Amino acid sequence: MPNLNDKQYSAIAILSQPKRGGLTYEQVADEVGISRRQLQEWRKDDAFNDELKRQIMRDTIDRLPEIMESIPDHIIKDGNAAMFRTLLQSFGMLTEKVEVETKNDSTSIEAMKADIERIRGK
Repeated sequence: MPNLNDKQYSAIAILSQPKRGGLTYEQVADEVGISRRQLQEWRKDDAFNDELKRQIMRDTIDRLPEIMESIPDHIIKDGNAAMFRTLLQSFGMLTEKVEVETKNDSTSIEAMKADIERIRGK
């Protein structure tokens, strides 16, 4: 668990809501009892942002099945290739990994040149 204070967790609770719970960043800072500048500094902090992301995930994980169910309809209706790619990746059917197999052929360059000349001579 990150070493955050109570005010940071209060800010995270607000910031993790959709559209910051309808508040501006200035209002979030006022609600938490800090300056807007302090909130901006927190937003640059990796530990704060990581905890914010975890809170957003905790808040939305229950809706993930609904989201996943809606994706195929959006792909078909909108022809959204990026969403299709994301769906395939989520199912492990598409990866960024590229495997290249090389064969250790003992054929030398000279032998290949000789073969080319032989073929040309026909």
